[in-house]
Amino acid sequence: MKNKILFTVLCLFTGQVLKAQNTISTKKYQAKAPETIPFGKEALSKTNKTIIRWTGNAGFLINSRGTTFMIDPLLKGFDMPIMIDFPITTEEIPHLDAILITHSDNDHFSIATNSDLATKTGMFHSTTYVDSLMKNLSWKSTGHKVGENFRIGKDVRVKLTPADHQWQNAYPGVAKRFFEKEDCTGFLITTKDGTIWAQGDSKLMPEHLTMTPPDAILFDFSDSEWHFTLEGAVKIANAYPDTPLLLSHWGTVDAPDFAPFNGDPEKLKKLINNPSRIVVLAPGQPYILKKLKK
Repeated sequence: MKNKILFTVLCLFTGQVLKAQNTISTKKYQAKAPETIPFGKEALSKTNKTIIRWTGNAGFLINSRGTTFMIDPLLKGFDMPIMIDFPITTEEIPHLDAILITHSDNDHFSIATNSDLATKTGMFHSTTYVDSLMKNLSWKSTGHKVGENFRIGKDVRVKLTPADHQWQNAYPGVAKRFFEKEDCTGFLITTKDGTIWAQGDSKLMPEHLTMTPPDAILFDFSDSEWHFTLEGAVKIANAYPDTPLLLSHWGTVDAPDFAPFNGDPEKLKKLINNPSRIVVLAPGQPYILKKLKK
């Protein structure tokens, strides 16, 4: 979320503030990501595959046959404790063709991270609202409406998918503006090697259950009312019973009483059809995208 103050506000509204003040000795269990596998600039070199790497929280690096882009990168400067080592630093990234940002929350729109990457990035892409924030920072950026398409290089196509993550409107005084659904998005990414759905943060929407099955989903499965909820995530998983689920938005931020960061892969495995398709990546671990068998 925006900062530690907002974290406290949300805890108050969810009745969890006393739990959040527990001592370390009584700290609740929190699932943690596997040990990080560091990588360097070789991960951005030309390849004959589409390779996906989770970088922590909701961040991913994708190298599609040499076209490189990141989604919601968070590699530094977050204002809550982090319990993983990030697999690469901003300084180690030589160039990106694009960065895609789903919405303005600072665990997705990391100004510290993206400021370092701005001079190395061909174009930032996001919603119209987030684009206005990036233009204020003098980044090279483009805003799109939900449903619109754009390209990264010649061979990667991206379509903005619907999202509903207007949590700010529920807490008077948190924001100075009214947030619209169109201020947030997901991305459906089409490559030569298959399709990837980066969901973004969202409540469950009917549109999320009726897509052509993606070849991989960057899957958010926390039990938060401002996300899909665990029940909603299970509905999405079972709507696409053969699609690999690359787990995201979990195991990164040390906040055991804050639902958005607290998905547990073991709990998810017990609830969905075909649980063997759950992919628990270590930060930095490569995953090769493959088209679903028809």
